[in-house]
Amino acid sequence: MKILDKFNLKNQVSIITGGAMGLGKAMAQALSQAGSNIVIADLNITEAQKTADEFKHSEGIEAIAIKMDVTKEDEVNNMVSKVLNHFGKIDVLFNNAGITHHEKLEDILFEDWYKVININLNGVFLVSKAVGRVMIEQQKGSIINISSMSGLIANTPQSQSSYNTSKAGVIMLTKSLAMEWAQHNIRVNTIAPGYMKTELTKPYFEENGDMVKTWMNLTPMARPGTPDELGGLALYLASDASSFVTGSVYTVDGGYTAL
Repeated sequence: MKILDKFNLKNQVSIITGGAMGLGKAMAQALSQAGSNIVIADLNITEAQKTADEFKHSEGIEAIAIKMDVTKEDEVNNMVSKVLNHFGKIDVLFNNAGITHHEKLEDILFEDWYKVININLNGVFLVSKAVGRVMIEQQKGSIINISSMSGLIANTPQSQSSYNTSKAGVIMLTKSLAMEWAQHNIRVNTIAPGYMKTELTKPYFEENGDMVKTWMNLTPMARPGTPDELGGLALYLASDASSFVTGSVYTVDGGYTAL
């Protein structure tokens, strides 16, 4: 087999949570361009359907949108059932849905702390559990969790202990699942992005405030990343090109954590 053939995802089925826009959409696009059918699982069903329709027309693949809250186990299980009824299998899962919260630990309300942990960590647990059961039965699959460089370092100057803690948890959950599920031919890895310019963060970066200047001064490449710069790695981890890779953390941060 030629090496490029290993990146081919034709007729595979990939679920992307929080895939309606931003990083999730960029990763879904990369997989669809490699031939994978796509499931956009998102709370924003209007944007999710627009994204699914866009890839269906531009890439010639099959794409569906499903409304889902990653913190609701019944909704997660329902999503998996719908995917199986429609496609009959699940080959790839991208756990991308997440939020952040900037507040000093001494001031943060428990409900705000819990919301971040619940979406960013418990959501990955619930979706991985439901999809993992399918992959165990199939004896094959690839799960890619989106963590953050903030799971490896504590950011400055902003206070975001809830986010950092949740992403550190995602990294350890990734390693734990990789260990448990290797026997079932299921690979579990995580991508840890640095500061990225998305639709949501673009206005913030364009303001170029003091916080942004601090971030960029601490980034050797002196710029934020863009969603499309995750596409190549996303495809690698989803495909057979990474067949001997599991339990790994891939930082994509312009060199921030190299300092």
